[in-house]
Amino acid sequence: MPEQPIYRPVHKALHRPLTVCGVDRRLFFLSLLMGGATFNLFYSFWSGVLVFVGLYGFALWATNRDPDMLRIVIASSGSRRRYDPGKHERFDVEVGRW
Repeated sequence: MPEQPIYRPVHKALHRPLTVCGVDRRLFFLSLLMGGATFNLFYSFWSGVLVFVGLYGFALWATNRDPDMLRIVIASSGSRRRYDPGKHERFDVEVGRW
């Protein structure tokens, strides 16, 4: 007699991405940090707000498009390239008639 399958509960909160205001938390804090840095650089509140809103809008688009985009980009930056179009070996092609 075959064994009955064991069912285990899976909670949805464990598989949800960590977001702040609908944006991946790392992208949110990056946009907040860049907005604050712009404020300190130009001594202008509105320039800091503009940079924050622009980066937040991009982060919101990126999170809605693919929630794992940031993780993939960070992981791919550590790996070496397999194909580099700038480094190619020359080869000769000979065209002849049959």
